[in-house]
Amino acid sequence: MEHYNPLSALIIFFIVITLLYIVFRPVKGWFWSLRKLVKTSEKVITEDILKQLYHFEDSKNKVDMKTLVQVLDYKHSSIVEVVKNMTINDLIYSESDVLRLTDEGRNYALRIVRVHRLWERYLADKTGIHKKEWHDRAESMEHRLSHDETEELAAHLGHPKFDPHGDPIPTTTGEMADVHGVELPLLPVGSVGRITHIEDEPEIIYKQILAEHIYMGSILKVIENNATRIVFESEGEEFKLAPIVAANLTVALIEKEVEIEENVARLSSLKANETAKILGISRENRGESRRRLLDLGFVKGATVSIDLLNPLGNPNAYLIKGTSIALRHDQASKILIQKD
Repeated sequence: MEHYNPLSALIIFFIVITLLYIVFRPVKGWFWSLRKLVKTSEKVITEDILKQLYHFEDSKNKVDMKTLVQVLDYKHSSIVEVVKNMTINDLIYSESDVLRLTDEGRNYALRIVRVHRLWERYLADKTGIHKKEWHDRAESMEHRLSHDETEELAAHLGHPKFDPHGDPIPTTTGEMADVHGVELPLLPVGSVGRITHIEDEPEIIYKQILAEHIYMGSILKVIENNATRIVFESEGEEFKLAPIVAANLTVALIEKEVEIEENVARLSSLKANETAKILGISRENRGESRRRLLDLGFVKGATVSIDLLNPLGNPNAYLIKGTSIALRHDQASKILIQKD
C-alpha cells in the first residue's frame, strides 16, 4: 500500500490552481478569450449578413437563405444560427423565404457601410496603399471601429460624401448623396460624359477595370456600342470593354457643346523627342502620392519631356524643371498632358 505523500499532493494542488488561473483568469484567461472570440465571430457574421442584405435590397434584388450561404464565406450552420438570432433580435424577417431588413436592421447595415466607405476614403486620401487592397482592409475595419472612432475619422476626412469608387457615404442619420449618371452600356455612340462611379464588385470585373487603367473623374466619348463590346476614347487613349465589364462604370453625361480635346493625353503616352505641358493630375491620384508628384514639379503649366526610356518599359525617366524623375507607367498614366 502506497503511503500518502504531502509534498506530491501539494505540488498537484499548485498545478491545478495554476491551470485554473490560466484558464479562468479575469479578462485575459483562456475561457474569456475564447468566449470573446465566439462573440466577435457572431458579431462579424451578423454585420456581414446585414451588409449583404442591404446591397441586395439597394439593387432591387431578392435574397433567400441559399443565396446568402453562397455569397458568404462561412459555414452553413453558422449562418443559420446567426440568422435565427438576428430574427429574434428584430434585425431581419422572412417573407415567403425572402430575407429582408427591418428598419433597425437597415440602420445597423448603414452604419457598417458608413465605416467601410469612410475607411476606403482614408486609405485613398491619406496613405499610399494600392487600391487593390482598399476593399479587404475596409472589410476588416468596418467591424472594429466604434461609433466615436468613426465620427472622428469622418471629421478628419472633412465629412466626405463619396468613397474613392464614387459610392455615397451614409451620414450618421443614414442619408446619402445621389450618384449621377447611368451605366456606360446605356449611352449611345457620340455621348460625352465623366466617370462618376466604378463598382468594385465582383472582384474579377473590378480587376479588369484596374488593369485597363480606367480612372474616376475621367472624361470619355463613346465610339462604338453594341452587344459584343463598348469602345470609348479617354485622355488620348482608346478602351475596349465587354458590356458586362462596362456596366460597372457609371457615367454622367456632359453638355453636348463640351468636347474632349484631342491633344489631351496621359504622360505615359509621351514618346522620345516629344515635349508637353502638364495639364494636371488625375483625381485618381490622391493623398501622399499626389502631394509627392506636385512637390517633384508635376504642376499645371510645367514643361515635361522624356529623359531616359527604360528598355524594359518601366519605369521611364521624365525631365521636368531640370530634374530627371523616374515614374512607373501607372504613375505616369495619372498625369494629364498636352503635347506640343
